[in-house]
Amino acid sequence: MTSRSDPDYRPQLTLRDVSEASGVSEMTVSRVLRNRGEVSEKTREKVLNAAKELGYVPNKIAGALASNRVNLVGVIIPSLSNMVFPEVMMGISKVLEGTQLQPVVGVTYYEPDKEEEVIFEMLSWRPSGLIVAGLEHTDAARKMMANAGVPVVEIMDVDGDAIDACVGISHVRAGRETATEILKRGYRKIGLLGTKMPLDHRARKRFEGFTAVLQEAGLSLADEEYYSGGSALAKGREMTQAILERSKDLDFLYYSNDMIGAGGLLYCLEAGIDVPDDIGMAGFNGVELIDGLPKRLATMDSCRAEIGRKAAEIILASLDKSANSPPRHVEISPVFAPGDTVR
Repeated sequence: MTSRSDPDYRPQLTLRDVSEASGVSEMTVSRVLRNRGEVSEKTREKVLNAAKELGYVPNKIAGALASNRVNLVGVIIPSLSNMVFPEVMMGISKVLEGTQLQPVVGVTYYEPDKEEEVIFEMLSWRPSGLIVAGLEHTDAARKMMANAGVPVVEIMDVDGDAIDACVGISHVRAGRETATEILKRGYRKIGLLGTKMPLDHRARKRFEGFTAVLQEAGLSLADEEYYSGGSALAKGREMTQAILERSKDLDFLYYSNDMIGAGGLLYCLEAGIDVPDDIGMAGFNGVELIDGLPKRLATMDSCRAEIGRKAAEIILASLDKSANSPPRHVEISPVFAPGDTVR
């Protein structure tokens, strides 16, 4: 830690430094940097140039004391390694770009207690809004968000009760529609491969919808293979090999996501299994990775970027007192894409 007598001590820049460098009053500097009040374009340019030259960064916390809010939007997601969420962030960032709001990210690793901690920390900074993945939270987390006094948008899912607003797809419907497409193409001996689902609520809902359609057709799953850990090509290969060695008469594999589905497809092609005639397969999410596979995996796009955009639009509309009240429930309808892996 350095002291003022230390030769390496560098005092923090203040409004006075910018005032002296630009030759205008501290009050005028404050107006320019907060974009408040009438200031001539010439003076504005002079202040901004001086601040840039000095490397001055305004103290947003001090400005937030009066409004009790900072210009941040908390975005709480379960994973950064999952290819889904960077696209959600891109959608959010595109909408907030050019506004005074900046997204800041917290990661929960699909752990409810960790999510509770992240929500607590985010709200302690008094953000202008909160975007949270999923509808399932601890009771404490729900209470914190319900009483936060800021717009809260839960994303990725609409199968449940939102605290404030929600944007996403119906995962139950996604599972049902995928099962309908598979049965329509004549597949009957179906294996299901995915994550252990107590914590992956959206995968669980898809599988509930999927198996419900099978039951309505008088069928049941022929086999199941689950795993813990991140979605990966290698894991998909291992799971596919295991289920096919155990159940040799399967004619379809339904994966909880495209990453393990892609690994399964590569395994089948290397093993000389005819896809889609001997065995069909489908994943979920519609990630760009599948464009580079030898065969395009059947999938359903989870509409990630669109969900991010609409969530950010709800936050902005909620903060704009002159705007109409934004929608509280936005359901996006993805479409099954058969690709090359179903008949």
